[in-house]
Amino acid sequence: MRNIKSKTYEEFVEKFKPKKTTDDCYTPSEIYEVIKDWVCKRYNIDPENVIRPFWPGGDYEKDEYPPGCVVVDNPPFSILKNICEFYLERGIPFFLFAPSLTALSGKTTWDRMNHIVCDCTIEYENGATVKTSFITSFEPETVAETSPELTKLVNDTTEKLRQENARKLSKYDYPDHIVTAAMMQKMARYGVHFRVRREECQHVRSLDAQRAMKKTIYGAGLLLSDQAAARKQNAEKQAAEKAAEDTICYELSERERELVEELNKSTLY
Repeated sequence: MRNIKSKTYEEFVEKFKPKKTTDDCYTPSEIYEVIKDWVCKRYNIDPENVIRPFWPGGDYEKDEYPPGCVVVDNPPFSILKNICEFYLERGIPFFLFAPSLTALSGKTTWDRMNHIVCDCTIEYENGATVKTSFITSFEPETVAETSPELTKLVNDTTEKLRQENARKLSKYDYPDHIVTAAMMQKMARYGVHFRVRREECQHVRSLDAQRAMKKTIYGAGLLLSDQAAARKQNAEKQAAEKAAEDTICYELSERERELVEELNKSTLY
């Protein structure tokens, strides 16, 4: 039996693997538009000439770059140096996102670009939170500068999105026959052991009641038998009791109770 896969087979498998072009950090459109608007105003760029070559399944080296175009995009941070060299060698103007702490690390490109250092904490669509700055081919006579204005614009937009998302979040109360990883995390946190055997459960991504609202169970869950559901209910009760034990409860002092009595008297008619 052969234990080593042939090179041809490996190449065949690799060919059909999905290519990651943005390190899975896709920028929320609202944040991108704020940055794009700032860039266009700062460097007098026609927004119609802005292009985004970094997208799932794309290849920035084979993309089309029409005359007068400007790249404003969030590239894969892992190959950022290669991307900068590609654009600099071809004279393609760009304004790219970059991780703040390593923005100046381009050994062969640092002196051919300007580094716009910000204190922007961007939460990308995959949930990753990254301190983000920017690098650009514009104004290469400047190697690095801070931008309080862009920092504030991005952070204000990020906070606005966070508040809007918080208002949109709904709380779901699932029946005892559903258990999720989040529920089991709470049990584990408070030292409660809970186990589900294979024959006691069925994997589910949504309840029938959720489908009408186009909702799903976040991270999926397990549909439990009656016996497993009873054990789950008991485990949650134990976890709640232990959580209550960890809660510090303050009681009123005798002086404060006397104050309450005085308040009671003042409210009597």
